[in-house]
Amino acid sequence: MAAPPPPLTPAQRARSLQRAAEVRRERSRMLADLTAGRITLRDVLERRDEMVGRTLVRRLVECRPGVGKVRAARYLEELGIAGSRRVRGLGPRQRARLLELFPPTGPEPTAPGTPKPAP
Repeated sequence: MAAPPPPLTPAQRARSLQRAAEVRRERSRMLADLTAGRITLRDVLERRDEMVGRTLVRRLVECRPGVGKVRAARYLEELGIAGSRRVRGLGPRQRARLLELFPPTGPEPTAPGTPKPAP
């Protein structure tokens, strides 16, 4: 079993709590921008900062139009991505398959393996 973290001084604790709140606000803005279409999934996956790296892939998928918790879980299962996977833990193939499933523009996604509708 791991040792407990060292005790923090009140000032250190306050700084940690403030930083955590800033990261949550920044992540919330990013997810809102993704939902609104101001940024694309590719934009998010290309970022290499810690905030994006710690974001759950499930939350990114749920931000797509027409995708809720159930559909997101189904997509992730079909892609072979665990529901608890974070962005930093995605491999190159998983990133590529996510981008194939959710292109920057176009119609609502279809489940992997589902035939695409005729034009």
